Amino acid sequence: MSWRSKGFIGDRDRGALARGLYRSMGYTDSDFKKPFIAIVNTWNDICPGQFMLRNIAAAVREGIKEAGGTAVEFGTIGPCDGIAQSHAGMHYILPSRELIANSIELMVQAHMLDGMVLLGSCDKVVPGLLMAAARINLPAILVNAGPMYPGTHNGRHIDVNATQIYLGKCKGGSISAEEFRQVECSACPTPGSCTMIGTANTMSCLAEAMGMSLTGCGTIPAVDSARLAIARQSGRRAMELVMENIKARDIITRAGLLNAGRVGMAIGGSTNLIMHMLAIAHEAQVQFSIDDFEELSGTTPYLASIMSASEYDMVDFHQAGGVPAVMNQLGELLYREAMTVTGKSIGENIAGMTIKNHKVIHPSSNPFMPTGGIAILKGNLAAQSAVCKPAAMKAERLCVSGPAKVFDSEEELVAAIYQKDIRPNDIIVVRYEGPCGGPGMREMYTPLELLDGYGLAESVFLITDGRFSGSNKGGFVGHVSPEAAEGGVIAVVRDGDTITVNIPQRKITLDVPAREIQKRLQMWVKPEPKIKQGYLATYARIVKSAHYGAIAE
Repeated sequence: MSWRSKGFIGDRDRGALARGLYRSMGYTDSDFKKPFIAIVNTWNDICPGQFMLRNIAAAVREGIKEAGGTAVEFGTIGPCDGIAQSHAGMHYILPSRELIANSIELMVQAHMLDGMVLLGSCDKVVPGLLMAAARINLPAILVNAGPMYPGTHNGRHIDVNATQIYLGKCKGGSISAEEFRQVECSACPTPGSCTMIGTANTMSCLAEAMGMSLTGCGTIPAVDSARLAIARQSGRRAMELVMENIKARDIITRAGLLNAGRVGMAIGGSTNLIMHMLAIAHEAQVQFSIDDFEELSGTTPYLASIMSASEYDMVDFHQAGGVPAVMNQLGELLYREAMTVTGKSIGENIAGMTIKNHKVIHPSSNPFMPTGGIAILKGNLAAQSAVCKPAAMKAERLCVSGPAKVFDSEEELVAAIYQKDIRPNDIIVVRYEGPCGGPGMREMYTPLELLDGYGLAESVFLITDGRFSGSNKGGFVGHVSPEAAEGGVIAVVRDGDTITVNIPQRKITLDVPAREIQKRLQMWVKPEPKIKQGYLATYARIVKSAHYGAIAE
């Protein structure tokens, strides 16, 4: 059996320099005779989702050594969406995805490593890791750090989103400052990814569903001993993948991506999964478009209702059977022959997996909804596409029509909320927050949570060319493409214009005559870039529409 570093490190002449440098760190001749398996670690003590990865990396290292490999570890960035909220830092979060993928490519290819164990949990981290795996196409396996346990307030489970909801309640005068502080101090009792079905947990579940993580890995809580056990097992399996010559693109196929997308619909995952899956498919050179998600949504039952769509958190979901139980319920809707990192098909992996709590996961015979938790909309306001999450909406909010109230940034909307300028039935439009115009496609997380706190989340509707968090609930449509900075119709919406959203019909319409829209577009002048230097300036010049996954190349 051969592996790529063998012809380099093992060569008496060409490998001498590299061996000499490795010897300076204590590597020996026996190490040079084994495959070099990278532990790609996004650990830091800024982001709670990455905080446990030091211990997880140690367990992975043991597994690699047990299986006869040489473990080499390097780090890359792993930012926290939560800590980046409510300030200019959110501009940098989505662009970090590309930097994560690029940095892994540079390290792995520069040093001719043979395989990878990818460690990460948070929103842009997991997709960045998977993008790198698909691009480099070496044997690879992903290990997430796992979700945190929920907090408790007044006898009910809460997650970190409660801090923003209760901030709105406090600002609105319905609770005291002391109660607000109690929520802040109790919302996050352990490290791990936030305990709702946000982007972090969604993408960890989808990594398992597409076959890039071991069965059950996606939902094991961060502080559970099983997390270290599966990390060690993943280290062993990474070495075996090298010896079996099973590479990332053997797993990240169209079938694997469709399986993952279907699971995303079945669990009501974050709307952000759309752009991340498109970006992963692009790196894997697999034909996959946003229209595939609409087909998946229309044919996939919504089976697992998880916070914020319900009171049940990620630990509840794990204990109810997690991804394997959901996939087993999906049955013949899946490509069951799709290859996974276990070396077996996904059908073999999930055989016999049962639901352990029918309040959290419903059987396919009795779904929460007959169709998927995410929907793709189109219309004159989103000629390419827009994304929404009917799983997080009440039935009466699936068809709305009302007057537009337009803001050119998230900050403008937040100020209006604090000034109590938002009224029931407003159709709020927030533009120039797309991948290019933002730049960086910020989340409208804070405004929606504040609206919830002010008691308005279920009586207004928010439309944006920016994004939303998987934690948000209420009426919202994001990823409007073309975005305002590209001259999309959203750029010329005016206060008072009527906007109609019909989610069952998958339509989003600006109820203004076509001739008037064209007249406005002809008069439109593209604004100056908000940021004119540094990485974000470069990103704004090269990033593509959210319709294509907001890829930057």
